[in-house]
Amino acid sequence: MAEESHGLRRDLGVWAAAAIVVGTVIGSGIFLVPKTMVQEVGSVPMVFAVWIAGGILSLAGALTYAELAASMPEAGGEYVYLREAYGPMYGFVYAWTQLIVAKSGAIATLATGFYLYLANFHPALERALWTVPLPDSLGGSLPIRLGQMLVIGVILGLGILNYFGVRFGGGVQVVVTVVKVGCILAIMLAGLTGTGDAANFGTSIPATAGMAGFFAALVAALWAYDGWNNVTMVASEIKNPQRNLPLALIAGTAAVMLLYLGTNVAYFYILPAAEVAAGDRVAATMMRKVLGDWGAGAVSIAAMISIFAAINGTILTGARVPFAAARDGLFFRAIGHLHPTYRTPGVSILVMSTWSCLLVLSGTYDFLFNLVIFGSWILYGMATASVIVLRHKKPEMYRPYRTVGYPVVPVLFVIGAICMLASTLMTRLGQSLGGLLLILGGLPFYFYWSKRI
Repeated sequence: MAEESHGLRRDLGVWAAAAIVVGTVIGSGIFLVPKTMVQEVGSVPMVFAVWIAGGILSLAGALTYAELAASMPEAGGEYVYLREAYGPMYGFVYAWTQLIVAKSGAIATLATGFYLYLANFHPALERALWTVPLPDSLGGSLPIRLGQMLVIGVILGLGILNYFGVRFGGGVQVVVTVVKVGCILAIMLAGLTGTGDAANFGTSIPATAGMAGFFAALVAALWAYDGWNNVTMVASEIKNPQRNLPLALIAGTAAVMLLYLGTNVAYFYILPAAEVAAGDRVAATMMRKVLGDWGAGAVSIAAMISIFAAINGTILTGARVPFAAARDGLFFRAIGHLHPTYRTPGVSILVMSTWSCLLVLSGTYDFLFNLVIFGSWILYGMATASVIVLRHKKPEMYRPYRTVGYPVVPVLFVIGAICMLASTLMTRLGQSLGGLLLILGGLPFYFYWSKRI
């Protein structure tokens, strides 16, 4: 098998795999996006409808990926599925996108969110240590803040931890995810047992009309659900992958959906729609009402724990994608290096961590991350559709798990992806086209490397 030639160790059990799903999905989104969602759809029932729609789409994706992951338990996840279904060029484009923008931008975005929450306790973290002069066309200056230096240390520390073995990284992921879920359950319990009003569930505000508002809110919800697919990237390091991968994908995604719905019930039991729409941090606003200022501070701590787990999970999984491409000869050879002692893709981990740190300093990570959403969803849709392609292209393939509800379930996800793409194209035409250009910019490298194979 391909993963055996890669030499990676199967050190991750089902709990570590499930912790990767839950830990990388739940970042800062649950603390922030309800504001955007209620602003777009207006009413509380519609907010819940969007959360449910996003959860069903994510679960449809997880059910589909479960078949792919069990059949091809190799490092790289979608890279492998795209390569096998459509050819190596599509796999390369995915790997290029993950390293250059998608995973590195996600790490930078999460890390910045971590220091901004920490700045609630230590405002000095937002102080600029020095300012880098830039041309006026680029903003005139680039402040380098103390908090940025701190989270660079966090990224590099987690990168080094994962360098020394997937068991270490997986162990950290389990512990921090358990703490994270405990914090979210505590916030949920505080809201549900606080002095609230069930009438809040019927409140509304003026919002974007019709389907445009629904899909705009769905984009926010899917951002909060994003990351359920990450566990497939470490498929070659999971014990008994034919059983544990489908279990982790499906159970982890379902658990996240239930946590999100329960947390939103708590939010809206305490707060009406107008108050959720007016505040930047809905969880902090709710906890301040229930427990006072110390409750709002507790939310910041919970958010930092949540983000920390998401950073670790993203580094752990994301580095396996360029590693897999390099092993196929489609990336820098050094990135495909396997550490002889720790059996980890050490160079790939360090490259992704270092590049993420540079994006933190650049201040452009958020722009780049948003830029690539359109292209990434094209690849997600194609990866999901690959289960249908491979059923016809490779009917003899060993499939220990088959997608429940096939072909309706994968088609449902693909339709959702198409709707997402259409909505993004209409609302962010410039960013969508710019993102495509950024992704396609990797093709000259592909043609160069493919000639060397």
